[in-house]
Amino acid sequence: MRGSEFTELKAFVAVVERASFARAAEHLGLSPSALSQTIRLLEARLGTRLLNRTTRSVAPTVAGEQLHARIAPLFRDMAQAVAEASAAAGKTGGTLRINTLGMAARQLIAPRLGRFHRAHPEVALDIVVNDGLSDIVAGRFDAGIRVGARLEKDMIAVRLTPDVKMVAVASPDYLARRSTPQSPADLQAHACINWRLQADGRAYRWEFEKKGQRIEVEVQGPLVTNHSDIGVAAALQGLGIAYAFDREQVDAHLAQGQLVQILADWAITRPGLFLYHPSRRHAPAALRAFIDCLRDQDLRVE
Repeated sequence: MRGSEFTELKAFVAVVERASFARAAEHLGLSPSALSQTIRLLEARLGTRLLNRTTRSVAPTVAGEQLHARIAPLFRDMAQAVAEASAAAGKTGGTLRINTLGMAARQLIAPRLGRFHRAHPEVALDIVVNDGLSDIVAGRFDAGIRVGARLEKDMIAVRLTPDVKMVAVASPDYLARRSTPQSPADLQAHACINWRLQADGRAYRWEFEKKGQRIEVEVQGPLVTNHSDIGVAAALQGLGIAYAFDREQVDAHLAQGQLVQILADWAITRPGLFLYHPSRRHAPAALRAFIDCLRDQDLRVE
């Protein structure tokens, strides 16, 4: 394979995996026009269209999907081999793609970005914040961060935080208009801000427990979201009751009286945050360094 052919195929994989010429060009260090020309040369050499382009999106054709399915694993294997060779030489580099919950991005990743970059300047972080349940293998991420009960199967999991307590909250204005629920069953008569599980499209059934009695409630309301920030913002504006995984996200609002916790005696504790990655792959040096940084609780150097 000539060098130009390798460059063209690498560019093609980058566009497919990022579903965007702009994002792929940024990743490759090219201009969008140069990347577009590279793809045109590849299509001309193969004699077939590989990508369908519109002003808003890009997606592989049938031929493009077939080509990507064959060559993408080869590029990932090469990247892994290079990472392992660098690790053997005591070097940490490359791009690390992480899919994370918003609460992990706020609590763990954001405060440590400077520290990690100073310690590992050759590592480029690609952080995608998604409160849904994304498939990190299909999304071609190196790792994901989720609460323990929502981990994908066949993964190596590393605990990052202690267990977390879920919190049902509403604004004083909403409770003044609608009264305060006294039991989980009362939620069915209230406006609730729901959370959709992206993996299968289902809305989350709110879970409660008291004295060994466990209840799941299917709630309804004016808003469904897969991002906790939106749910808390809606509760602050009086749209209804929100159920938060992240106590730190609502603590300040509770202290200031902007939100009120309800059904506190029914609150459940869920497994904390875990970083997970595919078990079939040796964790690259960059990922091991990232895990060490997230697990280090001393932030005084920041």
